[in-house]
Amino acid sequence: MNYLITIIGPTAIGKTSLSIALAQHFGCAILSCDSRQFFKEMKIGTAVPSEEELVAAPHHFIQNKSIFESYSVGDFEQEALTKLDELFQKNNVQVMVGGSGLYVDAVLKGFDEFPEIDPSVRAEINSKYDALGINYLQEQLNTLDSDYFQKLQTENPQTLQNPQRMKRFVEVCMGTRKPYSSFIGKRKNTRNFTSIIIGLEADREIMYDRINQRVEIMLNEGLLTEANALYPNKELNALQTVGYRELFDYFDGKTTFEFAIEQIKMNTRRFAKRQMTWFKRTENATWFDYAIDRTEIFKHIEKQLKK
Repeated sequence: MNYLITIIGPTAIGKTSLSIALAQHFGCAILSCDSRQFFKEMKIGTAVPSEEELVAAPHHFIQNKSIFESYSVGDFEQEALTKLDELFQKNNVQVMVGGSGLYVDAVLKGFDEFPEIDPSVRAEINSKYDALGINYLQEQLNTLDSDYFQKLQTENPQTLQNPQRMKRFVEVCMGTRKPYSSFIGKRKNTRNFTSIIIGLEADREIMYDRINQRVEIMLNEGLLTEANALYPNKELNALQTVGYRELFDYFDGKTTFEFAIEQIKMNTRRFAKRQMTWFKRTENATWFDYAIDRTEIFKHIEKQLKK
């Protein structure tokens, strides 16, 4: 029996530290499931593990892609499952960690199956998007699948600003003449491992304080310089990310530096809140306070392994 210990929770809660402790305890590797830590150009602003942390345990899917590459959650699902098959041959316990809920779900549960869409539909949507912008996609989804639009608006509003995903939703609706949501939950994906899901949480004030401290650390480590180097490519999808967008506005002269930093902190806090909303829906997750004695988490996992 193979086991995948998955650590979930909001940003800056201590997931990396726990994952390393678990990997060392079980003598296994860590799969990163953070959709921005994949990109080698985005080291500081995505809080990539330090050099010391990276050598403390084998890591996979950390800075393995470029922002100039096309890389989807579906690509990650296939690569992660292939890597897990390889790792399970050496050790039947492995660790996965990350704050990107969609990417976690992709590995643990897989995706639903959608029909092939006529390329002409995609071309039409791309043309309309180029002319009308994200509002066109939002209006179309609201018209063609209002239930799913409202669900995103409530649970994951950031997705409504993601052109690639919004185009996909709309093209499925237009290409099949059915709501995108009608295809969700129909396919059963099998996995060759049992999931043990550990959630880390904290009181809101503590969580927000940790986020504010994280932002200050990033600034001290050179976030401004990193963002400035990426500024010429600010339109890339990978860079539509908290911590970079706000500094791009500063470089554009739209805000002051001080205001940009406060916006980073505020938007990161909002992001953490959305992460918790997503992760709290995770089935079979066991939640622990971030400051709990780790031996309690280890005992819980050992108990699950013996079942």
